[in-house]
Amino acid sequence: MSKQPKLPPSFAALVQAYFAEYLTQQRALSPCTVAAYRDAFVLFLGFAESRLGKSPAAMAMADITPELIMAFLDHLERQRHNSVRSRNARLAALRAFLKFAAHRDVSSLQVIERALGVPVKRFERPMFGYLSREEMLAVIGTPDGTWIGQRDHVLFLLLYNTGARVSEIIGVKVGEVVLDDGAACVHLHGKGRKQRSVPLWRSTVKVIRAWLKLNPQLGAASPLLPSRSGHAMTRNNAYQRLALAVETATETTPGLAKRRISPHTIRHTTAMHLLQAGVDISVIALWLGHESPTTTHHYVEADLTMKERALARLHEPEAKIQRYRAPDSLIDFLKTL
Repeated sequence: MSKQPKLPPSFAALVQAYFAEYLTQQRALSPCTVAAYRDAFVLFLGFAESRLGKSPAAMAMADITPELIMAFLDHLERQRHNSVRSRNARLAALRAFLKFAAHRDVSSLQVIERALGVPVKRFERPMFGYLSREEMLAVIGTPDGTWIGQRDHVLFLLLYNTGARVSEIIGVKVGEVVLDDGAACVHLHGKGRKQRSVPLWRSTVKVIRAWLKLNPQLGAASPLLPSRSGHAMTRNNAYQRLALAVETATETTPGLAKRRISPHTIRHTTAMHLLQAGVDISVIALWLGHESPTTTHHYVEADLTMKERALARLHEPEAKIQRYRAPDSLIDFLKTL
């Protein structure tokens, strides 16, 4: 009796295996990365349903055409007003799934190869925006005496001291802050589950100690920067508090009024100030938790002051054009003509 050929897995089964087995178990990606891939699929499947008239569970690999993917990417840019960077991130999530599906569904290889042909869109990398030291100190400000004001002061000071991503700072627990003299630091959990320790200034240590004294109920496992409910601050909450701080700082530093400042701007500010202070770029890469030093080199490109110092080392060409003076013998020759 002949053996029945094994049917290829359905599209829905492939998606479930991709998230439940491949991403979480085999690759052990961080929850944040899995969530980003999930969001990309939710958007894509919602778009595909409206365009194809099929529910996500009824879709097949044959439906994942280059035309559908391109239409989805255009939809992200035009209707959802996503940046090119966000568009490419969504495409990367789809491409990773297609490569996974190619190993599980050999019968769909031709379809998958065509879909993988959708290119990443090129874009101009904007120059980094950063604050001067005076502007940064104005934003950090002085705590107003309220509980929220003191917490925000710790937040902004830590962001500037560490150059950390906002997600890293709001995720810091009390037990991850070391306040010992000579060894003060904070342990950060970065992207891709990478961990690093960043030293703390004495002024930062002093402010954190005052904050912990004000909140004796915070244990080692408690978030260092909680909300009123006791839970860790959210990214949105940090953005809102920074916007209010910038608005207040504008009263003494009017130049901030026209600036678009986010927690990531403070990260850029830390990197630029370290660079301008003469810190080696490889140390800055470790400080910021960059996976590749190439990312850190972008700060060199953005530092106009460093470029001016390099230019000053060159000898300027003489602005005055010297008039040509022929040798006497040539003049004598011309006079004899």
